[in-house]
Amino acid sequence: MKTAVVILNWNGEKMLQDYLPTIVEKSGDEAEVIIIDNASTDASISFLRNNYPGLKVIQLNKNIGYAGGYNNGLQELESKYDYYVLLNSDVEVTDNWLNPIIKHLDENNDVAACQPKIKDIFNKDKFEHAGAAGGFIDKHGYPFCRGRIFQEVEPDNGQYNANKEIFWASGSCLFIRSKVFHKLDGFDSGFFAHMEEIDLCWRMKSVGHKIMYIGESTIYHVGGGSLPKSNPQKTFLNFRNVLLMLLKNLPANKLYRILLFKLFLDGIAGIKFIAEGDFKDCIAVIKAHFSFYGMFFEYKNKRIDQSISGITAIYSKSIVFDHFIKRKKKFSELDN
Repeated sequence: MKTAVVILNWNGEKMLQDYLPTIVEKSGDEAEVIIIDNASTDASISFLRNNYPGLKVIQLNKNIGYAGGYNNGLQELESKYDYYVLLNSDVEVTDNWLNPIIKHLDENNDVAACQPKIKDIFNKDKFEHAGAAGGFIDKHGYPFCRGRIFQEVEPDNGQYNANKEIFWASGSCLFIRSKVFHKLDGFDSGFFAHMEEIDLCWRMKSVGHKIMYIGESTIYHVGGGSLPKSNPQKTFLNFRNVLLMLLKNLPANKLYRILLFKLFLDGIAGIKFIAEGDFKDCIAVIKAHFSFYGMFFEYKNKRIDQSISGITAIYSKSIVFDHFIKRKKKFSELDN
């Protein structure tokens, strides 16, 4: 087989019970399903051994997050597959979910990664927050999606069925060429979790690869399987990792102007958290900034010499201004 569906598990026995049967069934003869276990302390391994003795399980000796977990586990698979499908354990797949994307990768050598349409498993008429119909960022590094801007999630009325080049593909279901993944040293393990797929996609685009959304393939995602949306640790990782990503990837002539403005906007976000009574999230933003300052010189040495002008699918305006001031709630309402 040329494709491996690789699921990173951490204390996800219930998710494996609920969703692994469909993943195995609907992957069929098209892909091998492999589990990387991030040192789970629940009964995940016993469940797999008892119910799926034929599945390959790669066991890590400690939890090193999404980024480190995949990096370490995929080292054992290097050169064995053409494509990896990095799939969250809280995903329900559908019939023919693999074929359209594998076919697109087979036919387009300049495409390094893809994602399917990602919908909400609890409300199957709507897109899901983490990926929707493909990811973008604005000029200040704020990520958003076709079908999801901040907390505004659109219903799926077929408006984003067409395949489209995007800036980032969701880590909840990331199809990626194995050679590209290993050549770029995979995810940045320092991120631990959150934003690492956007950073990797930015690096792929910096060396000339394309990232695509393929609307013919659909999955349903629970979301927040490891950290719920309201968890302050998630707030910390999201705010810190965006800053690290900008420091690594922005061109020199834009770096400090955008970083300073992003820090200012983060301050406004912190004030908003206080106004809403979310004191733990405000503290998480402060901690994220101090963590970023402590990692500044390490990440400055990771910088890539590039020009942002040659990279497609970056929104040239401010999604913050467009959404909160101009009240644009849908991707289709944004300027081209």
